[in-house]
Amino acid sequence: MTNYNDLTAREKEAFVMLPIIEELKQLGGEAANDEIKRALVAGDHGLPEDVLVATRMGKHGPFKPFNYTFNFSVRNLILAGYVERPRRGVVALLAQGRAVTETDRQAFATKVFAVSDPKWEENTRKKQEAREAAANAEVVEEVDESQENAWQTKLLDALNNLSATKFETFCRALVHRMNIEIDETIGISPTGDGGLDGYGYLTTDDLQTVRVALQAKKWTNSVVSSPEIDKFRGAMDKFRADYGIFITTSTFTQNAVAAARTGSKMITLVDGDRLTKLVAKYEVYVHPVTTYELDDFFTTED
Repeated sequence: MTNYNDLTAREKEAFVMLPIIEELKQLGGEAANDEIKRALVAGDHGLPEDVLVATRMGKHGPFKPFNYTFNFSVRNLILAGYVERPRRGVVALLAQGRAVTETDRQAFATKVFAVSDPKWEENTRKKQEAREAAANAEVVEEVDESQENAWQTKLLDALNNLSATKFETFCRALVHRMNIEIDETIGISPTGDGGLDGYGYLTTDDLQTVRVALQAKKWTNSVVSSPEIDKFRGAMDKFRADYGIFITTSTFTQNAVAAARTGSKMITLVDGDRLTKLVAKYEVYVHPVTTYELDDFFTTED
């Protein structure tokens, strides 16, 4: 079986092209980048379970390599006529993409590259310059993904450096922003709560109230496996929670995802990548910064 981590950058692009098409079909033909990435990892495509949160240090700070692999793969599929970006951050199948029946991902990638490679070269004298320029354009299209990666990585590092107690407090603050009323007794004490890190109540628009259990784990060198899900579900049963939320700075194994979906009580999983986006959305101990760029008015001749 192919080891994704042993592949070159171009081989990684080839590795995920056909799975992108397949997952888009499963998602109804159009989906946001994050939805597709999660589906790629959850599906049986041979990707590492931590690929969405894995980071490297680059010239301009930390970055997530898989984001660039994904963006280049999508860009090749666009140039080859299989998909389009109807709006920023979204990928949609075109007729040619919907008609794909190939099962050999390497053969499919070869067909894509046969069309996309010449188009890369059309835009610049050197193919590498074209790829870098396209990468930059893609980054801008994804709301300056390099900067977004940097702050997300910085946030995850900061969360991992918190004490366990303070991280649990942070996670309770997050779910509170999501309209869950936190119980002031259950899950607050470091001991004696059966493994819960928080407990609360969510009242829906039709005035039904459900009990919500919270588990928070800040891990850096390992992923959350199914036994952790099973232990959490046991704690949920002890306090009669209707559903649970499991938050981690790491990610979850496929078995953990499957375990969270089985049984009578569902558990929502929040990995490091999703956590950073929720923190940004609800502005939990972070705040947005607006910058401005000068138009070409200042550089053009009179």
